Amino acid sequence: MNKQGGAGQRVFITGASSGIGEALAAQYAAQGATLGLLARRSAVLDDLIATLPHPERHRAYAVDVRDHAAIAAAAQDFLGHAGGIDIVVANAGISVGTLSEFSEDIPVFDAVIATNVVATAATFAPFIPAMKTQGTPARLVGIGSVAGIRGLPGAEAYSASKAAVISYCESLRLELKRHNIRVVTICPGYIDTPMTQINPYPMPFLMPVQKFAVQAVQTIARGSSYRVIPWQMGVVAKVLRLLPNWLYDLAFGNAPHKPRKGSA
Repeated sequence: MNKQGGAGQRVFITGASSGIGEALAAQYAAQGATLGLLARRSAVLDDLIATLPHPERHRAYAVDVRDHAAIAAAAQDFLGHAGGIDIVVANAGISVGTLSEFSEDIPVFDAVIATNVVATAATFAPFIPAMKTQGTPARLVGIGSVAGIRGLPGAEAYSASKAAVISYCESLRLELKRHNIRVVTICPGYIDTPMTQINPYPMPFLMPVQKFAVQAVQTIARGSSYRVIPWQMGVVAKVLRLLPNWLYDLAFGNAPHKPRKGSA
């Protein structure tokens, strides 16, 4: 990109109050970036910014990503504050077990798709015009998941949402390539965050979130189109893509389920 490391970069991150978003914020701030951090919890964002180098540079936006007008307003405010944009990370997401047989899970489907998929587009949308006109390389970063490679039992909404993010980012990548905007898709495996800490089953290749953030920032800087982190889960993802349905069904038909909302 046009700046060395993160120094001087303008970075906007959703879902910034915990987990991957918080770790990315810390990584970019340590490199000298100016941050726009968006999440629902105002006090948590303020506490996070207070721990970062040069807290006066950064802006907090207490916004639910399903409020598209509020995202657009936050984007315009940050563009004015930072004088442009280099990286946008659409990280906000929710993960919860869902089963279509339960009618009470249908509103959960709505929430997962709205948060994980539609909000990704709503996050990118207000920044794209600025990226097209500012004349410097830029990055749009979508956070997918290995769970989006093949549908997992008990994770119907989550797997569907992350598969959609992967395909959406691929479409957007082709559309924006001629404008010097790179679209980067990062698919985490099991990363040690509050989202995975509730999983009641073993998680192979579990990675500390700070280590994930270092590798993600490097991937974004390179402008790689797609990467699974950690690499071991990348190997698993390649194998999953190749498995015929009968073999995949045999291997994963009895896989453990993520708890449904409100379930024990």
